[in-house]
This record gives sequence, structure tokens and C-alpha cells, in this order.
Amino acid sequence: MTNDKYIPTIGLEIHAELKTATKMFCNSKNDPDEEHPNVNVCPVCMGHPGTLPVINKEAVKHVLKVGVAVSGKLADFTEFDRKNYFYPDIPKGYQISQYKYPLVMGGSLQNVAITRVHLEEDTGTSLHDRGDYSLVDFNRAGVPLMELITEPAIHSAKEAADFARELQLLLRYLGVSDANMEKGEMRVEANVSVQISDIRYQTSDIRNKKLGTKVEVKNLNSFKAVERAIEYEVKRQAEILERGEKVIQETRGWNDIKGETFSQRQKEESHDYRYFPEPDIPKLKLSELPEFAINNLKNELPELPWTKRARYAEDFGVKGNDIEIFVQNKKLAEFFESTAKILKDKKLIQLSANYIINDGIDEKISPGAFAELIVMVGNGELSSRGAKDVLAVAAKDSGKPSEIAKNLGLIQKNDMVILEKIVKKAIDDNPKVVAEYKIGKTAALEFLVGQGMKISKGSANPVILKQLFMKHL
Repeated sequence: MTNDKYIPTIGLEIHAELKTATKMFCNSKNDPDEEHPNVNVCPVCMGHPGTLPVINKEAVKHVLKVGVAVSGKLADFTEFDRKNYFYPDIPKGYQISQYKYPLVMGGSLQNVAITRVHLEEDTGTSLHDRGDYSLVDFNRAGVPLMELITEPAIHSAKEAADFARELQLLLRYLGVSDANMEKGEMRVEANVSVQISDIRYQTSDIRNKKLGTKVEVKNLNSFKAVERAIEYEVKRQAEILERGEKVIQETRGWNDIKGETFSQRQKEESHDYRYFPEPDIPKLKLSELPEFAINNLKNELPELPWTKRARYAEDFGVKGNDIEIFVQNKKLAEFFESTAKILKDKKLIQLSANYIINDGIDEKISPGAFAELIVMVGNGELSSRGAKDVLAVAAKDSGKPSEIAKNLGLIQKNDMVILEKIVKKAIDDNPKVVAEYKIGKTAALEFLVGQGMKISKGSANPVILKQLFMKHL
């Protein structure tokens, strides 16, 4: 079985709990860190008879911001629907979700087309580790939950995991969700199908592609799990097709310990949920709410990750891998940009980026002090090794880098008379190494430079030393 015989097609369904003070349809506290069970509950989110839900405006706004960020089409008319199914952690016996009229349609992220983004309420949490019985914690029941669905436009496990990472980053930049997968604040489900590669069925139109039988894989609570589960499922389905058998449409779980998917139930279709408009919640005409106007939403957006990447490359000349570290770490990025404003020179800015990423920056070091250090390295006053020593002292005792360098005797000697004497002594002390260099062993030169640094106790400028050795030899 060749790798290119079967084409995998993947679509993702990603749920993210939204950061709001209260739940989606009531005033119970939305607190993902609550450790005591069933304390953030009320008659509304517990589904008591006679209670009426009220829409959380902030949750709606969060989803609309995501829609603007991914260039989706925002709905004007929208409504909520009842998704009917029974499970112990759904207190009402149905979930309030959106079916026909979601808040956002279309858009793209990481060059992957998005089908829709809608808003619903989360379920409670079932705890099955109690032996012969289970418990249910309803603290999470009713928490606002965003669901983003992609087109079946992903063709590798890595691409799927990268999409989920970028969405998590976007949600954090927008401040709409912490999307912590370990806490269950972001959950990924993958719809995976495999079909035989056939030129007759190749088309750029996603909706007209001849796809294989779709299998939904649930319980993917880490990016590594997303990648491993999809890789396993693609291999499993390809092996079924290779045997001449048919893939069954079903929902499968993921066992992270065994590294394999397992059958849970046959896949439900939308009609199985008997969707109908939620009678207790009024329809929404978003154009009647000024704060939901697209221009107002755009003005509230921060700089987005992809814009930041482009700016760091263009304005600062930072390399790709280094850019990603700054994009992922807001604190480091803020320190870097404050330093860059002081330095202004592009080469010094790039040098500062290298030090920030490779050596880290202690909170005691200010951008001004760090910029002073970078200037000293840039003009040859301080060696790279010396700079690390100064940073270590500054992190411990604070102080100006120039003063620390002087006190430690780390200011590099650039006096040519002194350096000439150092070079002459190193040459005189190492005749065999000099002879090796003269017959073409270039490594001998680095040894001599090292000897010169040793004689100067690390205070000589290694660049000038090297030039002088080459001149004399």
C-alpha cells in the first residue's frame, strides 16, 4: 500500500468555552477554576420548569469578533434552536444551540475554509471514576460555548493540529477564551475520511469532491492527540479499504494510552436531534444593536497573530522561528518592542531578539538597561560571553550594564598596542600551533584567539585579535 494511494480528508469541529462573567442564559458564575461541584448553578441552567433563559450579550459579541477576525460573514438575523438529545449531563434534556441561522458563515484561517461559527451552551461534566456509579457536576452546564466548523479541506494530521493551534492563539489574542485544552476549555473533534486517489474525482470545489465515508473522532484534548488520532484513523480506514471492505460511518473515541480510536456509536445526523427554534428566546436582528456593527467590532480587535508575524519580519527583520516565539509569548514581545523603540538600528534590534530568545530576560532588567547592553555588544565593548555574565549579575542585583561590566573587568580592550602584545605572547608561547596554521590547519587560528582571550582574562576584543593573528601569521 503506497502512501499516495489514499487521500485523507479532514474537517474539524472545535468547541471553545468563552470568557464571560456569567453563563450563556443565566447569571450563574462562569468560573472554570471552581473546584467544588454544583455551586455555580441556578434554576435556569439546571432546567427547572417555568424558568426563562436570557441571552448573554458579551458571549454573542465574542463570537462576532472571531467572525470578523477570520473574515467571515456576520449574520444580521439569527436565532437559537433546541437540539434535543438525552444525556445525564444535560439537565434540560436538550441543548440550546444554533442550527439554521448561525452568527457567522464562511471565512478562513491558516488557509483552511471555515463553514460556520455558532454559539451554544456547554453541558455539565460526568465523572466516571467512582467505581460502579457516576456523578455529574453542573458547574459547566450553561457556560457559553463557541463551535467553529471547518470545511473538509484539510489533508494531513499536522495541518489539522496547526489549524487548532492557530485558532487557540487567535482566541487568546482576542481575549474571548483562554482555550486551555488541559482544562477542557477547548475541545477538538475530527471528521476523517479516506478515499482512493483517482484523477477522475479531483476538483478544486470542496463541495463537489467525491469523499470517503466520514468517521467522527471525539475526545481529542491536546494538539498531540489531534495529530496522533487522525494519523491512526487514516491508517485504519486505508487498511479497511485495502481489504476490499467498507468503512462504517460512526463516532469513535480516542484512547490516548493505547494510541488508537475505538467505536462509540453510530453517527447521528442533524434530523436525529429534532432541531426547532427555541421558543423562550427572541430572534435577534443584529443591525439593531450598534455595538455589533462590523466597524465597531473591527475597531476593538487587537493586532492579530498573522499581522504581527508580518510586522516583525518587515519592521524588525526577525527570523521565522524567532517570530513565532514572540507571537506566542506576549510578555517577551512587549519587552522586545520596548527595547526596539530605544535601539532603532535594525541590526541591534535583531541582536536584541537573539539575546531575548536564547538567554531570556529577568523581570529586574528594564528595556532601557537591556538596550544599553546590546549597544555595548554591538560596538565591540562587550563580548557575547561578557554580555551573558552582565545579564546574570543584573538579574540578581540590578544596576547599569556599563557599570557592571566595568566592575567585572569585562570591557573589551580595543587598544591596539595592548592587543599587539597579547598576540605576540600567544604566538611565542605556541610555536607548534603557529606551524600548524601555516600549513593550512585553520582550526589552529581559533585556538590562538582563545589563548589571546585567556591571556587578556577575557577582556580582549576577539574580532580584533583574530585580525591581528592573521596579519602576523
